[in-house]
Parts: sequence; C-alpha cells; structure tokens
Amino acid sequence: MIPVKQDVEMALAENIENLLHKACEKIAPTWPLDEFIAVNPFWKMRNESIDQVSSKLSALAQVQCLMPASYYLQQWQQGKIKEKHLQRAASLMGSKETNKNLLAVVKQQSDLPHWHHISDLLDSGRDRQHKMAWRDEITHQISQFCAAYFQKDGPVNPTRLGESKNLYEQWLWVVQKDKGIAILMDEARLNDYFKQLPDNEESLIARALMDLQVSEIAIEDYAHALLLDINGWASWIAYLNWQKDLGQSENNVPSMMSLLAIRMAWEWVLWQYHNDEYPHLGRKLSHMWQKEQASLPQLIRQHEDLQKTLWVWQRAMELAYQEQIAEQLLANNESKDLQSAKIERPKLQAAFCIDVRSEVIRRALESQNSDIQTLGFAGFFGLPIEYSPLGSQRSRKQLPGLLAPSIRAELDSFARHEQEQKASRGYNSQARYQEWSQSSAASFSMVEAGGWMYAFKLLKQSFWPSKKSDSMVPDNHSWVLKTGHRSLTREEKSNLAATILKAMGLTHNIAPSVLLVGHGVQCSNNPHAAGLECGACGGQSGEVNVRVLAQLLNDSRVREDMAQFDINIPLETQFIAALHNTTTDEIRILSEGHTLRLEMQEWLQNAQVLAQQERAVRLKLDASDERLSQYIEQRTKDWSQVRPEWGLANNAAFIIAPRDMSQSVDLQGRAFLHDYDWQKDQDGSLLRTIMTAPMVVTNWINMQYNASVWDNHKYGSGNKVLHNVVGGNIGVFEGNGGDLRIGLPMQSIHDGENWQHQAMRLSVFIRAPRERIEQIIETESVVSDLVKNGWLHLLQISDDGKNVAQFALNQWHEMGVDTIEH
Repeated sequence: MIPVKQDVEMALAENIENLLHKACEKIAPTWPLDEFIAVNPFWKMRNESIDQVSSKLSALAQVQCLMPASYYLQQWQQGKIKEKHLQRAASLMGSKETNKNLLAVVKQQSDLPHWHHISDLLDSGRDRQHKMAWRDEITHQISQFCAAYFQKDGPVNPTRLGESKNLYEQWLWVVQKDKGIAILMDEARLNDYFKQLPDNEESLIARALMDLQVSEIAIEDYAHALLLDINGWASWIAYLNWQKDLGQSENNVPSMMSLLAIRMAWEWVLWQYHNDEYPHLGRKLSHMWQKEQASLPQLIRQHEDLQKTLWVWQRAMELAYQEQIAEQLLANNESKDLQSAKIERPKLQAAFCIDVRSEVIRRALESQNSDIQTLGFAGFFGLPIEYSPLGSQRSRKQLPGLLAPSIRAELDSFARHEQEQKASRGYNSQARYQEWSQSSAASFSMVEAGGWMYAFKLLKQSFWPSKKSDSMVPDNHSWVLKTGHRSLTREEKSNLAATILKAMGLTHNIAPSVLLVGHGVQCSNNPHAAGLECGACGGQSGEVNVRVLAQLLNDSRVREDMAQFDINIPLETQFIAALHNTTTDEIRILSEGHTLRLEMQEWLQNAQVLAQQERAVRLKLDASDERLSQYIEQRTKDWSQVRPEWGLANNAAFIIAPRDMSQSVDLQGRAFLHDYDWQKDQDGSLLRTIMTAPMVVTNWINMQYNASVWDNHKYGSGNKVLHNVVGGNIGVFEGNGGDLRIGLPMQSIHDGENWQHQAMRLSVFIRAPRERIEQIIETESVVSDLVKNGWLHLLQISDDGKNVAQFALNQWHEMGVDTIEH
C-alpha cells in the first residue's frame, strides 16, 4: 500500500504545547570551541533535586550522574569513606537505611531496565548481523544534517542558499531527496514515508503524538528522552537561543521544537512503515509501545529507589572531603593571631583569578616573603567587556557566559596601526594555518598533508621551543572604552574603577606594586584549548582584561576621584598587568615601562619553580630534575601531547573568606579562592554578588567536570585523538559521525590509569553571619535552587573562625572542631 500524504494542518493543544516546551527547556547550552567554557549540563533542571534529575535521566537515557557502586566500595576499602561518614550522610539526607543495608546494596547493585523509543523496540528484533541499527542511523543522519546546516558555508545552510526554511523544513527537504537511507537500511520503500511527513513542525508533532497514541502523562518525558538522543546538537541550539536571550545574536535562531520535530518524525516514519509493510511486526510493536508507556512511572521509581543508596555513598565521600578542609582551615586559624599576622602595608600585592590553578601559584608566591599579599577575584576582573582581536571580524566576549558585555574595549588608533603592520608581516597566514588545523580533517593528521617541511617545524618547536610571546595585543598601546558609539565619561570610568577596587578589597594599605594577574594557557594542536583558558573571560586569556584594568587604575584623573569613594591609592602605587601561564606557571609582566625590583622578579621565578615541582607529580615528571622547566616548556609545543596540563580537574571547594583563613594551607590546587571580609560588607551586597555570580560559575565548572566523569559518552567528548572539528568551531565529532560531542575529552580527566578528577559536588565555605547567607538563599532563586536541590553544598565558617556548619534539610548542622576526628 502506497502511503497517502494528509495535507490537513494540525495544531497542538495548549496544555500539550506547554509540556513540550518544558521538555525543550531542560537542555543546557554548549559553547563553541573558540569560546569553550565549562557548563553545568543539568543547569536547566536545577529547579529539581539532583537525585530526582539523576534517576529520571538514568531511566530515560541511561545517563549516569553517579560513580559505579564499585568505585564507592573501593573508597570504603581504602579507608577514605568511613562508617561515621555514612552515618552522618544518611542523617543529613533524612535516610533511614542502616550502614549494613547500604553496604549490601553497593555490593549487589544490578542493571535496571530503561526507556525504549520506537526505534529501540524495533532494534531489539532487528537482524543486527546483516542490518544497521535504527538508532545508529537516526543519530548519524540527524547529526550530519545539522553539521551541514549550522556550518556557515555548509551545503544546506539556509543563509548560504538564500532560503528562509527553518530547521525542520530544511531537514524535510533534504531527507525527502535522500534515496540512500532506504538502500543503507535495506528497506526499499522507506523514502515514500518521508514524503508523507507534514510540511511544518507543529503539524508533525501533533500527528505523531496522535498516531503514536502517546499518553499525556508521558509526553514531557518522551520528548525529553528524544532530545537526549541528540543531546549534542540540542545543546548547540540551546546555546544559540541563550545568546539570543542575551541580545547577542539574531532573532531567527532555530528552535528546540524544530529539532524535536525532526527526531519525532523518525519515530513516526518507522511506526507507519512497519505497520504498513510488516503488519505482524506492527501489531507486536504497538503492544510493546503501549507497555513501554504504561511502565514509565514505575521505571523511574525503580531507578530512584536504587540510587537513593548510592547518593548516600556519594554524600559520605563529599563529607570526608569537607571534614578534611574544615579541619585544615580551623587549625590554621587557631594557630595564628589574625591581628598580628596582617601586614600593615605589603611590598607587593598580586590579584589572581579564583581559578583552582591559582591556589598553587599563590601559595608558592606567598612563601617567598611575608611582605607579599595575594588576593582572589573573578578572572575577568569585574570588566564587562568585549574586544575585537587582530584579524577577527567579530567581537570576543571577555566575561562569563552568564553575562552580556556592556563595554567595548578598543585599541587606540596608533595601536591599531601597529596591529595592521603585524598582520602584514604574517599574522594573517598564521590565522589561516590555524583555521586549517581546525578544519574537518583530524588535526592530529595535519603533518601528513603538510609534508616533511612542516614536520621539521614541529620537531623544532617540540625540542627547541621558542619563548616568544603569543600575545596578539601590542605592548605599546592604550585602550578606549566605549558604550554604544561613545567613549566612557570620566565619571563612568571612576565608578567602574571604584566598584572593582571595593570588590577586590583594595581600598587602603595598597602596596607600591600591585600585580593584576590574568591567566592563559600555552598548548598546541588542541581544539579544546579555550577550555583551559579563563572561564570567567569567556574561554579567553585574561590578558585583555588586566591590561585594560591596569590602564584604568593608573589613570591620574580616575585616581583623583577615588577619594570620594573612600579609596586611598598612594601616589607611588602602580598597577601592573601580568599573565599567569597555567601550563608553565610563569608569571609574565605585560605592562610596558613597569619593571619590578630585582627581588620581586626573583620571587616570581622562585614561585614558578615551586609550582612546577608541585604539579610535576600529576604530570608524571620528576620534580627533582633540574631540567623540569625545560620538559614542561617542551610539552607546550608538542603537537602530539594530549595532556598539556590538567586544567581545573579535581576541583572540589570554593572558599569565600579572608585569605588569612587559608593562607599556607595546602589545598592541593582543588579550591577556588575568593577574598571576602564580611565586616567590610555592611549591607551584604558584595556577598550577594559573589553568591549569584562567581559561585554560579564555579558550579558550572564543577558540574562540567563531574558530568564528564560520570558519563563521558553523553556529557563528555571522548577520545581527543579521534576528534574532527565541526563547522569551524561549533564542536567536535569523535571520528566522522555520531552526535556532536560536548564536554571534556577523556584525556582532560583521566591519565590512562586513574581518574584525575574526583567527581564531587562543590563544597562552598563562606565566612559570614548565617543570617546574611540565609537571606541570600531565600531571596535569590538561582542560589536557592542550587543549595536546596543539592547541586552544591553550602558551609558556613563562624564569625570567630572556630566552627563550621553545613546547610542541609533547610537548617544548619554544626561541624565544629570537636566533631571532626583527627
């Protein structure tokens, strides 16, 4: 029987449309490679508890949000999780299970059934020895189409073709002309059924839901499960809509509903095809499908029941870490007289990003001299700027992905002329070569195309690495700050400078030399290099931000105005832009004309040596080797090096407190550090800003790393050696097909033998009055979601620095020194 197309347009009922939109809103964005930042892939589901999200994702798409039971058992056997941790975890979670039951479940965990789409049900009876699986073909076809659609010069990009079709309409035009699918799947008349699909997405979804007899109670979960099948491309569409909401893109971006329609169209085609062409199989399919829907609520409960036990184990592991940090902080506070320990006026102050990699270099620098003070602040240094780099036709955002820039930083005319001269001397050819290295051909095979001359260049870079700066910003320059089409006024500059200085705690006793230390990475042949850059700078180096801020704070007119903000900047104080190379731990001075005293240069050099020695262990290098620095430098130029550094792997804590609380404590490069003195924050506005901005960013980073460990197939990007860049900078395929891969490569979190990131929810330690913290939890919905739904842990350090309490089940639970076993 030849299927007949029904041209009647169908509309969705309002309640059904609302359910579908709720499903579409559950997908978090993923940023392009050149702006790659860590994202909490569960961000759009933060209004639900993490355990509920985990069990539902597990049931719908076999997504893992926990470590395997064997991992927790190993932690127990190694003495890292103890009985007291399990007991306290169960208490904090309101669990009534005993330790004996917990152990028994961990040892006896078995696989549970999961949700099946129509394509999965058909695959279960398909001759897989001779025929390709429907699931594989669906993912491949949709993914290849999306790559061709979203790539700017892609063969079906509507802008390139001068067409106005939306995503679904363009896919329909492509799939109806594709005769290869029927041949590949060995289903001769399959193409006839694609030709019967409705012309618009709403009609398609309405007809599919009706013909497939999807019950209203299952619609939201079914739609969500379909999107999880193509989560990579769904995440890309979520990003495009995120930028639209920030006012950073055009209004006509593809909708998530369009992608859902494409995936649902495949379900409908397979349903109709098998019912018409194989009636016996169609009847069996109908029975299985109705059974699948009916069992969905019970299926989710089954996953939830099993995971309850594992969440107690996860919480126990996190408690063990929290106790360790609390013990270190309280002991450190007790061992020093805070008043006498403070420096009246330091010789050198250095403000670093809160990034966990800064913890190591800050500790190393502070150990050089007691007259050194370091500070932790968000890496974009409070500047909501965008900047157009050399050779780029678009602006580069230098601030967190949560925000939209409000200021444009431009080089003055002299500096731009210098840029143009550099471009004419070969910068453009370098950019073209970089573009080739990130083309659809695998970057690790570039040498094959480049021939022996390029191979020689690679060998030279690997064994005799150049120390030449990779800065694309001229040293002799000044910046013009604009909003709209005009420059910032003196008043606006002064207000901006005062806001930043107050947030940094730099209002009095400012040192003669203040380093503003951004950070950047140095590596080669790495499509995910932006993921190692400063996340607070939108996946870019912090160089531009610290250069702009140094100029702003050295502006004599701005400094004259600081008195009205009760900020005292001594005449001799100079703010100096610097860059921390997180791969080599070198701190390079960027500000031309500012030379540090010899002893200060030695402090920086000695700090680099100490930091390199500490990091050498994880890099499997000999920390005692006098050539260690040379080996590390070589790694940055090695095009075959898949682990140039460990980035933010193993992040676990965020400490919001005066540096005195953590100074000299070895936090092993696992803690974000943000300076904060609640006594200087009378109205609590600064703490509110920290908890609604940097704390959210650190949650994104923490959950990105966790998710890439928990389920690298769904939320990670697999083996970077097999990566092929898609669409210039959209993302990567692992190999030449499958879904768009998001998240971190395995090489960023695993050394080939062991995990280099322990997947634990972020523990946020705040030294501030409980009432102030509680007020922010209750009045800021995002903070409330994160805290009350278990996406991070909140711990309060008492005013006197002698006790720690944690927030759980809407109340505080003391965890003072007397309850911590030494």
